[in-house]
Amino acid sequence: MRSTERNGPISVIGRVSAIIGCFAETDTTLTVGEIARRTGIAKTTVWRLSSELAEHGLLDASSDGLSLGLRLFELGESTSRPRSLRRLALARMEALRQQTGLTVHLAVIRGVDVVYIEILHARASPKMPSRVGGRVPAHATGVGKALLAFSPAPVLETVLQRGLEAVGPHTITDPDALRAELARVRERGIATEREESAAGVACVAVPIVLADGAVTAALSVSGPADAIDPAALSRPLRDATEALQSQAERLSRPRVAI
Repeated sequence: MRSTERNGPISVIGRVSAIIGCFAETDTTLTVGEIARRTGIAKTTVWRLSSELAEHGLLDASSDGLSLGLRLFELGESTSRPRSLRRLALARMEALRQQTGLTVHLAVIRGVDVVYIEILHARASPKMPSRVGGRVPAHATGVGKALLAFSPAPVLETVLQRGLEAVGPHTITDPDALRAELARVRERGIATEREESAAGVACVAVPIVLADGAVTAALSVSGPADAIDPAALSRPLRDATEALQSQAERLSRPRVAI
């Protein structure tokens, strides 16, 4: 549907979409006037909407004009890369589930939480707080500790500032204890959790770390606390993550427009 406003889009969503869609690889910075000309939206409306988009990080405003904001790239990273990684990881996860007989998780870190992008449940799996697309405080999970140990320092500081709430019977709630735990994870390259996210549940997790040191996700096996043997599970987990490392590397490379 079109409006009488120079035949520009009539809905707010349509106008926002048109404004963001103006930017191209060769036109990374545009003035309000140029956006108005390209979209058919009145300059006053462009100015109002772009100011709100800048407040939310979707656009950046400078003396030269407007450009796409960091938040847009963060949103793109949070959707495209995990989905691609999920597709790559599924076969490895299924093999790991068959090999161990345990539930297999693939998770990424978002803010102070882990987000599960894939879970393959074992038949005899105890009740767990995880679900695909669900969030659990990072400090209370094996995958979360694996991710925090290899994330930039500000990520951990944000978690500590939020506070370490008790999620399970043995959640680490002391900042110094968590720091010491993460130091051990960095040293060993593997994280363990025993009844920190839920009663009767334990897991072993390994981060997927790229060649430049950036951690992109973590893989874990979880099950009843009395069935988890970190020493026996570390090798299958390492084999699976090592196989995913090179595949994840390709996801991290900038895409070239053709």
